[in-house]
Amino acid sequence: QVQLVESGGGLVQPGGSLRLSCAASGFTFSSYAMSWYRQAPGKERELVAAISSTGSNTNYADSMKGRFTISRDNAKNTVYLQLNSLKSEDTAVYYCNARRDFLNYWGKGTLVTVSS
Repeated sequence: QVQLVESGGGLVQPGGSLRLSCAASGFTFSSYAMSWYRQAPGKERELVAAISSTGSNTNYADSMKGRFTISRDNAKNTVYLQLNSLKSEDTAVYYCNARRDFLNYWGKGTLVTVSS
């Protein structure tokens, strides 16, 4: 059974940091590209960052470059998203995604709230 379980969300003040984790099981993690998406209230889901199966390539949405960092540990079947210099507009549910060819899996998300 495929599972993607996000954790690490919560309430943080503007300018603060969080580290999100996504633990994967039920598939060959090291063969899948992994991504983080987010969806703010009333908005479409958007790509935050992506990382290749080996971790050698990453890409980011323009508004997150320099503030967010995606990484993965294939030995632990886990992908991470480091969020720095958080802003109120970063408030959203953050989702983990695994993709390979026509296969596409989603986690249930973790809520990040940036507020003073």
